[in-house]
Amino acid sequence: MNDADRWIEALQLQPHPEGGWFRESYRSSELISRAALPARFSGDRCFSTAIYFLLKAGEFSALHRIKQDEVWHFYDGDLLTIEVIDPAGNHSSIQLGQDFAAGHTLQAVVEGGCLFGASLAGGGSYALVGCTVAPGFDFADFELPKRAELLEQFPEQREIIEKLTN
Repeated sequence: MNDADRWIEALQLQPHPEGGWFRESYRSSELISRAALPARFSGDRCFSTAIYFLLKAGEFSALHRIKQDEVWHFYDGDLLTIEVIDPAGNHSSIQLGQDFAAGHTLQAVVEGGCLFGASLAGGGSYALVGCTVAPGFDFADFELPKRAELLEQFPEQREIIEKLTN
């Protein structure tokens, strides 16, 4: 059994709709009422949620969008690249890893409303990370746009869109 499979078993990870493997590790028991949240939220949300997330070689997290900020935390494995397309169509990359001299970081924030997806950097076998969302994640806040829709909206980002969509 390789390291990725050991983590999947040890953490009881399940397939994620966007790709990769995950398990929710925390969900606040306290709620923020809909009335206290920005208009983009359709109902009450818990204060915060956290998940474990793992990508194996050959897998990717498809471009998706949520309404709240998401903090990524690097735990183990190889360099993970998070690709971000902001609402104006600007692209940026975040390198999650342990080689600080090469510009890697252990934590990074993807702002709510941005498209984002992730993949292992060349030759990597797996990356184990955590993702924390506040207000807490709810699938009502999750969008997984189709490739054609993204290419129409952001034709200048064709390379990233084709890499991180099916």
